Amino acid sequence: MGVVIFRGLALFAALVLYGCGSAAPQVQRAAANDVPQRRDADDVARFIAGMPGKTGSPLAGLEATEAWQEHRRLLDEAWSKTDSTLVKGLQEFQGKELTDPRMQAAPMFYPFSGPDALTMTSLFPHRAMYVMVALEPAGTLPTVPQLESKATAQDLGAMRATVGSVLQRSFFITREMDKQLRGQVADGLMLPILHLLVRRGNTILGFRYVRLDDRGEVIDRAADYKAPGRFGNKGVEIEFRAAGSQESQKLFYFSVNLSDERLTENKPFLEYLTKLKGATTLLKATSYMPHQTGFSLIRSQILAVSGAVLQDDSGVPYRFFTPAEWKVQLYGEYTRPYGSFAYMVQPDLRNAFAAGAKPLAVRLSYGYSKVPSNLLLARKVR
Repeated sequence: MGVVIFRGLALFAALVLYGCGSAAPQVQRAAANDVPQRRDADDVARFIAGMPGKTGSPLAGLEATEAWQEHRRLLDEAWSKTDSTLVKGLQEFQGKELTDPRMQAAPMFYPFSGPDALTMTSLFPHRAMYVMVALEPAGTLPTVPQLESKATAQDLGAMRATVGSVLQRSFFITREMDKQLRGQVADGLMLPILHLLVRRGNTILGFRYVRLDDRGEVIDRAADYKAPGRFGNKGVEIEFRAAGSQESQKLFYFSVNLSDERLTENKPFLEYLTKLKGATTLLKATSYMPHQTGFSLIRSQILAVSGAVLQDDSGVPYRFFTPAEWKVQLYGEYTRPYGSFAYMVQPDLRNAFAAGAKPLAVRLSYGYSKVPSNLLLARKVR
């Protein structure tokens, strides 16, 4: 009975938050673990992404302003370039190299992801379940009154900046995320994730704020929930549908510290990882964390739960993909990491590339557009 009351209050609070000064969203909940079906996240996502709202959007008036029209023009221009280069390249690679039925049926796991739903959904479309994990907070969906106060040229420019690095370089820059996504522009990663999803042609069907309980199960939480202990494992669950599809997809983002110091004690998240057995894992622009001794536990967990791993050289070091357990295919070129990460060179990986690799037409990750890129696809053989 207490659970029913809590969920009823949470739903009522969500209606009040969105409805302050505007019509409340239509919300439908079919079962206890379903995502509430509501259009407010889609309305907000389209507004911040510079896309005209659908019929009935409470943000239609703001879209008529000169500031938003310029916001739309600049984003259309940026996305046109990204779609014709990065996205096109990712899709072509997916069509040639990532069509294994076992991979297509597996859930997606993307640790150290930041808000990069773009790369994940371009390389692995039509997955029923995506799980993104990074250090940054999940954030919340702004209300209409909050957006009305932020619909200035300056604030809309800041919203563009939250996705600027991934559109220009194919990855998010940590120091920029720390500045932009911890309260200055947004209070977490939810907004840029929504932006990237709708710009890829998806419709946001609904969302809910979630966390992991002590058993590693996903449960509802209040938007302002404060964990009583060290591990909140707070996140957001977003349900969306691709254009032309009848099937819905779910994306989970969890804010988790993946260092050994914290992860060793984070039993709920470790338990949750066991439920991802057979997942396809994506690793890109990780700041070489999986190479560090202080991140050995998440590295071992990736190798244990993954049925396949797609990564650049910042992912799991090449030596861990033993021939007895993994079949590896290399793509592109590799000599050493780019820029300040040059000291993280892997001589064994360099020798493997020298022995033969498939071409890689798309540029991505560190050194984007400046040096050749590389990818490694490892499939578990037993």
